[in-house]
Amino acid sequence: MRVMFYYSAPGWTGGARVFVAAAKGLAARGCQVTFACPGGGAVEARAAADGCDVVPIDTGGSLLGRGWRLQRILTERFVETVFVHTEREQLDVSIAMRIAGRGGVVRRVPAGTRPEMGRGTGVALRLTTGGFVFTTEAEAEATPKPPLARPPVVADLGVDVSRYDELRAVPLAALGARAPDARLIVCAFDAGGKAQAATVLRTLALLAPRHPELHLAMVGPGSDDQDLRMHSAALGVARRVSFLGERDDDFAVLQAAHLGWIVASDDAAGFTALDVMSMRIPVLADRDTVAARYVADGITGALLNPGDALGTAAVVAGLLALDERRHAMGSAGRARVAREYTETAMVDALQGAADTARDRTRWAG
Repeated sequence: MRVMFYYSAPGWTGGARVFVAAAKGLAARGCQVTFACPGGGAVEARAAADGCDVVPIDTGGSLLGRGWRLQRILTERFVETVFVHTEREQLDVSIAMRIAGRGGVVRRVPAGTRPEMGRGTGVALRLTTGGFVFTTEAEAEATPKPPLARPPVVADLGVDVSRYDELRAVPLAALGARAPDARLIVCAFDAGGKAQAATVLRTLALLAPRHPELHLAMVGPGSDDQDLRMHSAALGVARRVSFLGERDDDFAVLQAAHLGWIVASDDAAGFTALDVMSMRIPVLADRDTVAARYVADGITGALLNPGDALGTAAVVAGLLALDERRHAMGSAGRARVAREYTETAMVDALQGAADTARDRTRWAG
């Protein structure tokens, strides 16, 4: 099987992580895999570091120009199936496939989102065979199936728990936690989590007077935002918070945590929940978020009422005070991921979607 993953954005995201993991997994199974993305960005660097066969591609310009550039890759590498994430990417690839007269497209929908189903999707499905991949059955059922689309496939997020065993945590002092008995909460953040981050900071302000050992590190895209810094200063906890921004050693930062608090969104939220549990660290997340899907409340972490800083402070204080309970939650989280959310299962499902898409009887002629 010959597969291509097309990712047109330069920034690293949870969706890019799915594609890199799937590309690596399928290549290990003997598939010919190509990873097409903009050159010079974080996605190219991480994909290449994981051993992917990366083809830098210009994702700008006109629709037809993008289609012709992709067509050359499809033809040269005899690609049968291409995975994409967005409506624009689906249309780009579908034009390329129509020109090349070969292949099917699989559009993956990030966790917790609804796919854009505009005119571009309809045109793409008329040009070549296409289908959708969701992370849950509920999301698949909630999305109307477009005319001509193949039946949806479900491929939940998954990780390989063994990859975390050799991680070394960043020293607490390097993250700003200088008390000898420091307790560190690492908050995984992205731009969609500002409202939740405000609750995190208010919770810290409530706990700070009685917990001098408590420190908060915020990590992820946008976590060094000036508004967050100003909010922490207004609450009087600026010295208790490290605003780390986006880092290449984010796993090592998470590994240092006593608790992992997730205020990220879509795939990033789901992956970080799995990462933290795989590291044997309890997870904090708001109810009804993507991260909450993966947390067994009271067993592998705690699900919080949105905006309830006072109630959350009581939960956090209890977990930080009870080392034995926290360690039990961490062990339960690791076991849950190893049992229910494996990378192998995710790659299996995506391979099944690729197999269906490569059905030559439905290719454009």
